[in-house]
Parts: sequence; C-alpha cells; structure tokens
Amino acid sequence: MLRKIRLTLALIFFALITLLFLDFTGTLHGWFGWLAKIQFLPAVLALNVGVILLLVILTLVCGRIYCSVICPLGVLQDVMAWLGRRIPKRRKLPYSYSPALSWLRYGVLGVFVIALIAGVGSFVALLAPYSSYGRIANNLFQPIWQWANNGLAYLAERADSYAFYETEVWIKSLPTLLIAVATFVLLIILAVRNGRTYCNTICPVGTVLGFISRYSLFRITIDPEKCNKCSLCSRRCKAACIDFKSYRIDNSRCVTCMDCIGTCNHGAISYKYHPIGSYHAAGSQKGESIVTAASSATNISSDNNMDNTRRSFFTATALVAATSLVKAQEKKVDGGLATIEDKAIPHRNTPITPPGALSAHNMAQHCTACQLCVSVCPNQVLRPSTDLMKLMQPEMSYERGYCRPECVKCSEVCPAGAILPISRVNKSSVQIGHAVWVKRNCIPLTDGVECGNCARHCPVGAIQMVPNVAEDRNSTKIPAINVERCIGCGACENLCPARPFTAIYVEGHERHRIV
Repeated sequence: MLRKIRLTLALIFFALITLLFLDFTGTLHGWFGWLAKIQFLPAVLALNVGVILLLVILTLVCGRIYCSVICPLGVLQDVMAWLGRRIPKRRKLPYSYSPALSWLRYGVLGVFVIALIAGVGSFVALLAPYSSYGRIANNLFQPIWQWANNGLAYLAERADSYAFYETEVWIKSLPTLLIAVATFVLLIILAVRNGRTYCNTICPVGTVLGFISRYSLFRITIDPEKCNKCSLCSRRCKAACIDFKSYRIDNSRCVTCMDCIGTCNHGAISYKYHPIGSYHAAGSQKGESIVTAASSATNISSDNNMDNTRRSFFTATALVAATSLVKAQEKKVDGGLATIEDKAIPHRNTPITPPGALSAHNMAQHCTACQLCVSVCPNQVLRPSTDLMKLMQPEMSYERGYCRPECVKCSEVCPAGAILPISRVNKSSVQIGHAVWVKRNCIPLTDGVECGNCARHCPVGAIQMVPNVAEDRNSTKIPAINVERCIGCGACENLCPARPFTAIYVEGHERHRIV
C-alpha cells in the first residue's frame, strides 16, 4: 500500500512538473507553478524559508521522500530503470548492495557549494537536479509536444476549427541542447544499470537530504529475527543501500521508494517509527550505513565522533549556501515575392536580462538555468546564454520577437528569485537597456527611402524621426533616440527592415533602472 501511494504521488508530481515545461502558453503556471517553487535548490536561492523548513521537516520525519516523489529528475530515473528492466537482457539482472562513495558525494557537494558562493552558475546548473530535468524537458520533450500540437492544429484547420494554433519549433541554444542530450543519455545508462546511482553519488541535493534523513523518525528497517538473508530486498533496491548480510540499511542513500517492503516474503523489512536519538551509525567503509540490528552496538562510539564532524561540516556549508545568494535560428519571412534575408545577431557589450531580474549579478547569483522562463516566453525573446560563466542562463535577443510591455510570463514562473515578480504597469518603467542607432545600416541613408519603422513601433515614444540635415527640414529623416526614455524592449531592433545587420539594436544594462 505504501509503495502504491508513493508511486501515485510521484507520477502526479512528475506529470504536472513536466507540463509546466511543455506548456508554451503559460496557462498552467497559474495552478501548478508552486510545484517549481517547492524544489530544493530554487527554494534555497530564493531564500524561501517556509519551503526549506517544510522540506527539511519532511525529510526528518519521512526520509528522502523529496527524492522519490517531488524531484522530477529522481522520478525520471525510476521510469528509466523500470523501462530498462523490460529489456530481455536486463530483466534477470538484479541490483546489489555497494558501499557508499562518501569521498565522491561530499567532494561534489563541497565543490558545488563553492561554485554557488562564487557565482559560477554554469557549474551549479550542471549538477542541480531540477535544472537538469528542466533542460531535458525544454530541449527534448517540448519540441515533441509542439510538433504534436502543430499536427492537431493542421487537422483542426482542415475541419474549420481553430481550437489549436501552430507554434514554431526552434533550437534556442545548440550548447544547451547538447548538454541536455548528454545528461539524458548519461542518466539512461546509470539508471538502467544501477538505478539511483546519480542521486546517491553525484547529486548535491541528494547528499544534503541524505545527511538529514539519517535522523528521520520513520525509516526502512530490517528485523534480524525474521530475515533469512534471501537477498530479495537487496536485489530490488535501486539505491544499492541494503546490506542484507549485516541487516543494515544506509538511510542516507535510501530514497524511501518502498520497493523492498513488497518484495520481502517474510515481513522482515518494514517502514517503522524510530524515536529521536535512536539511530545507530555503523558498519560500512565510510561510516555511512545505519545499523538496524542490535548486534552493531559496539561500533557506536567511534562512528558518533565521525558523525559529529560531518554534522559540523554540513551545518556550516548549509549556512553558507543559504546566505549566498547562440546563436539561434532566425525567423524567415515570406512576403509573397521573395524570402527576406535573415537577421544577424548584433554584438552586445552587455547581455540583456529580463525585467524583474534587477541586474546581471542578481541573475547570475540566483538562476539555476532550469529553462522554465525560456519555455513559457511567448515572444521567443529569451534563450540560453552561451557565455561559459553564465552558460544556459537566460538572456534576451530580439531576432525573433521583442519583449512586449504587457507580457510578464517569465517573472511569474521563476522559482529561484532570479526574475522577481513584476506587474504589467511597472514593467513599462523598467529600463533593461537602451537602443543604439547604427548610421551605416539605416535604410533612409543607404537606400534613400523613407522608413521610420522604429519610431512608429516604439511603445514608449523614445524614438523620433528628425531631418538628417538640421538646416534642411525636407532632408531624409533619421531616428533620434531618447536614451533616458527608452526601456530596451527591442521593438525597434526586431522590426527594423535593415538586413542582415539591423540599423538599431539594444545594448543591455548591468543594473536595471526606473524611468
């Protein structure tokens, strides 16, 4: 029964979180956006104390339920492992107990915390489980979803129905796509071969929650009097944490999946309440295993010393972590006579961060590169950065659209505080950059024809057309930019007809301003 409840909840959480990344309209976030905000690392970066305490208390009571129910990457590995066991060659191959690789787990966590404090967002994003799943969903699953939607739109149109509308499928960032593919392939290999290897050796969130779960009130426990050492539980354990020979379970690695309980034919393994302070450390090579049999009591003294050292280390790192806060495909337009030449992406000295990000520094410190904002951007403005230090974090580019003043989707969905909530009224007063005119590319000067496209479409009236020759009011008119009034929305850059290099582009600001 416990296993069925766990599986049901895990599938519900997994499906809803996946839909958040697949839904390009952004409508589901109003109901289920909280699922992204209860992920562990985004909650830490957003300093969401309530969620952090909730997850810590949940782990202290129930063990690593977060890893088996709430974390989408953990559930994805379970799905991969289940599918892997359907392969004939893998069907009869069991899992097996293996000692904890403590040096690897704690080493990765230490480097992760250092990278988090130093603001090396690209490294943090590579290891964060929620972010890894977000990239997989955004780059691999969402295109399939969009193609299916476009197929339905095509069929609906033939039936004179417009219940569906077509959406463009495009590569937002080739490096991010390659990283998503590599992560997906690696997870398949690890999950099919050994189940939760990633969760128990690499994942920094798993290591932190594993340390807490050692003191959980409810734990999987082996009764030595009932156990006949048949090894069925160990062979079924995808966390490789059950040492049936010594009746021990490493609760720091156990993800409370309940698979072992249903496997035991003698009722020797159960999910039991343990009073506070009743844990017994022992046994395995790095002191990671939890003794569930009274026969291990002789090892308590030496391992308690080790526990105290580790407790101090993790308490310190947790406090530090809590206080720290492409080139893409361009759109082809067919006017009915000829294909307009693609726009080239202009060089920007300062990348543009979306309204609500406050500054490039705030974005770098808080963003987990989960790609949720990129998934829901209806204007195809946000795309992952290719800068090594900010790799995969979102930045704005206006080749495919511009940041419409009435759109605040990205600020509504960000779970980590990298893009803070902003109202539609306030957005029009936030200056994220300013327009720069490039004289040598401007059509009135190069082709001798009137244009004024940038001035007509500027939503804040920051561009005026003025005579090229001040003394001659009838001379060709060129744009004059009021830099103090411009908010950097990119409408001028996107709608400029100059090709391939636009005659006006937006230069980003390190810190946003109010105009």
